[in-house]
Amino acid sequence: MKKLIKIFCVITLVALLIYNIFPEQKLPESAVIDYLEVRKSKKQLLAYSNGKVLKTYTVSFGDQPVGHKEFEGDEKTPEGIYSINAKNDKSGYHKNLGISYPNAEDLTHARLAGKSAGGDIKIHALRNGLGFINKFQRCYNWTNGCIALTNAEIDELYRSVKIGTKIQIRP
Repeated sequence: MKKLIKIFCVITLVALLIYNIFPEQKLPESAVIDYLEVRKSKKQLLAYSNGKVLKTYTVSFGDQPVGHKEFEGDEKTPEGIYSINAKNDKSGYHKNLGISYPNAEDLTHARLAGKSAGGDIKIHALRNGLGFINKFQRCYNWTNGCIALTNAEIDELYRSVKIGTKIQIRP
């Protein structure tokens, strides 16, 4: 019985390693993404060009993924229509794309509650030095309200998304 358990464990470990390093479909080098859609309930980020989905990414969110971000520190990812307002290739998380949260409505809501709306919401990859985690980062929601991808995936989006690109984040 012990031998069967050891064999099972080795097979499982090999399968997990293959999953983590097996290459996925890449976004074409020449792609120009003009719209991003996030579906929080499905853990998906869809990249569009001229109305056509070019790629669907599996993502991770904040520790509290259900509901719209209301206040600083609530660990939620915002919901609504925003835009990509920054690109940073010197980030502590490999690279990132800034999301224009908070908008005027978000600010008003937080102000009426006497709180800060927060900010600094990004689409980012893994913390520098932890790229080996790769696709395993998809297994749980671990950010502070951001949208997380693998390093290779953020490289694709960083190259293909321009500042001003619309992003709609849905529940």
